[in-house]
Amino acid sequence: MASIRKLLGTSRTRLWLRRLVKAAIVVALIPVVLTILYFPSFVHPVSTLMLRDLVTFQGYDRQWVALEDVAPVMRRSVIMSEDGQFCSHFGVDLGELKGEVEDLFAGRPTRGASTIPMQTVKNLYLWNGRSFLRKAMELPLAIYFDLVLPKYRILEIYLNIAEWGPNIYGIEAASQYYFGVSAKDLSARQAALLTSALPNPITRNPAKAKPGMRAIARVIERRASRAGGYVDCVE
Repeated sequence: MASIRKLLGTSRTRLWLRRLVKAAIVVALIPVVLTILYFPSFVHPVSTLMLRDLVTFQGYDRQWVALEDVAPVMRRSVIMSEDGQFCSHFGVDLGELKGEVEDLFAGRPTRGASTIPMQTVKNLYLWNGRSFLRKAMELPLAIYFDLVLPKYRILEIYLNIAEWGPNIYGIEAASQYYFGVSAKDLSARQAALLTSALPNPITRNPAKAKPGMRAIARVIERRASRAGGYVDCVE
């Protein structure tokens, strides 16, 4: 009798393990399939944070805008601030990633090595917060995302799902909320201020920038004016 119960217990364990494996495969395939579906320009993806706002009945403000209707200076500002090698890497900046790993093992504060594709897949498929698990999932997803979608489309999606304040998503909603203008009419200074808010959009207000934020914006504005070939893939 004991041996039968043991056998049944082992069978149940194997059954649950098989179910867990199948569930894990299905979950892993979701971003793979969605990335392909996001290729057409008429598809307007939403982020996990936007879904959270819907589920919690907060709602959100997001007005999709084509990349061609975003001021070129805004594109340059984001690339030169967030991911200078955006047009040349394959989703992951190996040089920056190597530096972050070295800082981690040396006990120094990590500099942050998230590329625009990495930030985009995080916003679309993963969660906020720092963890090795999320980063481990983010890297292959970013490489796949960059392989499937053209750079132009990646930047378009990123600019339309990035968080710019509580319940404010996308460059069009942010431009109108903070400066009362459309994304295509942003000035170099406004673009730099909006970009400087991206690392911490909940506490940084582009329209009421503090001295430190204004200093960062000046650096971004200067870099954007010298972008040159770094932004050829989205010009």
